[in-house]
Parts: sequence; C-alpha cells; structure tokens
Amino acid sequence: MRVDSKKVVGRRILRFRTPADARADAESLAALDHEGQLRQLGNWTLGQALGHCAAWIGYAYEGYPAGFRLPPLPIRWIARLMIRGFIRKPMPVGFRMRGTTDGTFGTEVLPTEIGLDRFRDQWVRLEQFPPEKPNPIFGPLEPDDWVAMHLRHAELHLSFFVPR
Repeated sequence: MRVDSKKVVGRRILRFRTPADARADAESLAALDHEGQLRQLGNWTLGQALGHCAAWIGYAYEGYPAGFRLPPLPIRWIARLMIRGFIRKPMPVGFRMRGTTDGTFGTEVLPTEIGLDRFRDQWVRLEQFPPEKPNPIFGPLEPDDWVAMHLRHAELHLSFFVPR
C-alpha cells in the first residue's frame, strides 16, 4: 500500500553542508540496511532513493529523460527569481511532476549497493566537473548552486530512512 509522503511522521531532519555530509549519511544508512536495522518510512527502498538522487545529478550532464516537461515560461521566470530560497530551504515533500506516472523520473528499484555506488559516483562528478548546461528550470547556475540544489534533494529523500 502506498504511503502519502506528505503525511509521514518521524522523518529525520537533515541539513547537509557538503557532498561529503550526504555521502557519509548514505554510507551510514547503507550499513544499517545491510544489518537489517534500517526503517523505511516512505514508498521507496534506500537503493531506489539513492539511485534517484544520482539520476537527477546525471540528468544535468546527459540531458533530461524523455517525457520531462518544462513548466510554463511564467513559472520558470518566477523560479529563477526564487532560486536562492530554493537552494537554502528544504525541498517540499510530495511534489509531483506533471506528465509522469510516478511523479518523477529515476525511480528504478535498485539494490542498496548499486544505488549507493551511483550516488557516490555522481557526487564525485558534480564536485569535479560542474554541469556546463543551464538548468532547464532555473537557468545558468554557479557550481555551488548546483551542489546546494542536489544537497537539498538528498536531504529530502534520505530523511525517509531512520535507524530501527
């Protein structure tokens, strides 16, 4: 049975300052999962959440998936004006992208180890070579803004996993 993620209680409050913080949390969660000591509060497995975060970092380099639809131009203009708040505040829970069946992309169910490997690899890539293309919604971003946006994204998804 699907959980309404907006109504989940007991999520962790996370604030990653660096990619190393996000990777350390992911490593810790993966160890707990391996030991059978991880509790999943949402609909996704840990491997799926890690793979999803990695996929969205990768889209900035390889292009966005077929079916990705840009918001209308007025929304993009507003989003570009609000980028500072977006990369500083927690991402909203339960946001669903229009035109998708699962509400987003990159939701492949993965074993934890594979999701963790992809998560690590994409963070290294982001730190070493920031995307050169503009973000399709926010436009051109500074390297620190790309990192901050993906840190907020990781905080959102990893908050749904707690130790038993």
